[in-house]
Amino acid sequence: MSTATVCCIKVDLRRTFTFRNSKQTYTGIPLIATNMDTVGTFEMAEVLSKFAMFTAIHKHYILEDWKKFAASHPECLEHIAVSSGTGQKDLDKLYTILETIPAIKFICLDVANGYSEYFVESVKTVRAKFPKHTIMPQKRRIREIQGSKSEVSGPNPRVLKGSVCTTRIKTGVGYPQLSAVIECADSAHGLKGHIISDGGCSCPGDVAKAFGAGADFVMLGGMFAGHDQCAGEIIERNGKKMKLFYGMSSDTAMKKHVGSVAEYRASEGRTVEVPYKGDVESTILDILGGLRSTCTYVGAAKLKELSRRTTFIRVTQQFNQMFS
Repeated sequence: MSTATVCCIKVDLRRTFTFRNSKQTYTGIPLIATNMDTVGTFEMAEVLSKFAMFTAIHKHYILEDWKKFAASHPECLEHIAVSSGTGQKDLDKLYTILETIPAIKFICLDVANGYSEYFVESVKTVRAKFPKHTIMPQKRRIREIQGSKSEVSGPNPRVLKGSVCTTRIKTGVGYPQLSAVIECADSAHGLKGHIISDGGCSCPGDVAKAFGAGADFVMLGGMFAGHDQCAGEIIERNGKKMKLFYGMSSDTAMKKHVGSVAEYRASEGRTVEVPYKGDVESTILDILGGLRSTCTYVGAAKLKELSRRTTFIRVTQQFNQMFS
């Protein structure tokens, strides 16, 4: 066994965080499955929790689904968040779930525009009702939100970079993901806050770069799509197995959950068929193996040290494409 392999095995990927508002402490590998309805499933949470990884459960499960899952998988509850929109119907369901299953301590509030006063007021309302829960505002954040919203425990910098997000095309609004993470991390850490990098990762190396840029957690959607644990049936296309994956602002998602795309807005997501990948455990092992190797290359004994060992250099391509 080579020295590099021994070092790689010894790399510690677990982190322990104490969140500044909830005062809650969390220990685990800081990777999160996103709360998209094909990815943020109970089945995904069951596997990820075995690796001490986290799942933001999508908001479309009903209370009875939650009760069954909590009763049969109580060990998973420390590694999941319940998701909600900011509409009153969503919030009422959120309150009912949290009051019925008090072991859940994380809340993922999902909104497109983190700057809206309506969203800020929603966060304040949820914080007042659940002062000891950790709130994760999920979606589009940039630096200024860090210092101004004290009720937020874990802001999520994703400025329209998801693999099935078309907001940049439809609206022209966006921000480079790496820059967003670097700027948000710099601001949040100065205030003893934490951030989640969400969007833009297509391979384990991208996950490593997000941590290197200062992200405390990295949220993944497309990389976890297409597995057995994802919702949806396997589709046969020209002899190949595929599964459906779509953005939550896509025609597919809005027609499924609210009946149609509202007339006042445009669809801002795409629907794609991704190759069927089997059990998600193999993808998890690939990501974790890549992260350990990253730490070995830069001399980080722990994931916590990675951002202090990282230097970014601008390049025209990140890998040799001769045989791609």
